[in-house]
Amino acid sequence: MNLIKRFKLSRELARMEKRAKEDPSPSTFVDLAQAYINLGWIDHTLRVAQEGLLLFPRSEELQKVHRYARMNRLNKRVTELRSRIAKHPNPEAYHELASVYREMGDQGALLNVCQECIRRFPEDCEAYLILGETEVQTYYRSLVAKEGRSAIKNLCHALELDAKSESAHQQLARLYFRVGGVRQAKEHLEHLARRRECEPEFRSLLDLCNKMPENEEDTDRLLLMAEERGSLLNRGEVTARASQSVASEEAISGIREGLSRLVQVEGVLKAAYIRGSKALVKGEIKNGRDPFLKAIRVIAKASQRAARRMDLGNFSKGIVDGSFGHICICTFGDVSAAIQVCEGTQVDRLLSDLQDLVAGSLFMAGQR
Repeated sequence: MNLIKRFKLSRELARMEKRAKEDPSPSTFVDLAQAYINLGWIDHTLRVAQEGLLLFPRSEELQKVHRYARMNRLNKRVTELRSRIAKHPNPEAYHELASVYREMGDQGALLNVCQECIRRFPEDCEAYLILGETEVQTYYRSLVAKEGRSAIKNLCHALELDAKSESAHQQLARLYFRVGGVRQAKEHLEHLARRRECEPEFRSLLDLCNKMPENEEDTDRLLLMAEERGSLLNRGEVTARASQSVASEEAISGIREGLSRLVQVEGVLKAAYIRGSKALVKGEIKNGRDPFLKAIRVIAKASQRAARRMDLGNFSKGIVDGSFGHICICTFGDVSAAIQVCEGTQVDRLLSDLQDLVAGSLFMAGQR
């Protein structure tokens, strides 16, 4: 690019940057980001998208630009790390590559990288730890016993290589406790409690376990029972004043407000949030025996099982069409949120709002 073209380009970009600041709108930021995309300046594209989303967080176009720029930059980093590994393979490069894949949300690639690292460096504790932690999160979503067993196997292998691995002890303590393995959880909690810097969460969890009867079931049986039940026995985050309620009052209030906003949208007839046997409802729902609530539970359970059996990953959202209109449903673990809308209603944004409702409720309830 010669000097004159560079000067013109610089002046045009400066004009667009000024316009985006003086007269901000989703379109001005998208136009500016597109200009940077055309030039291949991904870092600038990402910066512009982030600035735009601060002002217009619900803009779908800006969200698409942000995803594109972010994934583009991460893919570039993947290429760099793959090249580095091809020339000088080492565990640290594999760990960084796994971290990039985690940020990209590519769980399959992450698992493959960990397994490749283990084949080359079988004594690398970190690879087993990353693999185990990833499988634990997969298990929490799917509750497939086989995935739970694999997670425990890899975390235990990490402890064989490094008996002081705090992260492995923490993951195993949480997992055992959540499936009802009080005895197994205590072994790891007692190790953590011996450390002066032990986090309050694990001291509280140990205090709670000491007050609970120890289970007689082995780990395999506990995992199978959780799979059959379709839910974990205990909550993930526990404090000394652990509550057995569905969520805090603050979380419940937020869920109710979210459901109220949904039923105010034209075309939405019913809205419900279900966790276990408890349900919060809004709209044209008469009582707890409303067929809509039963339909949500059946759809969620059937979809989760079908997705697992077909190796499609975890079912998270879907739409059921019928003479009744549409049922939009989002699930995560034992939580489901759904709405029934009239035929012809635009459901894309509503489905996104349902996902936000589920994610927000889990965050406020301390389930992440």
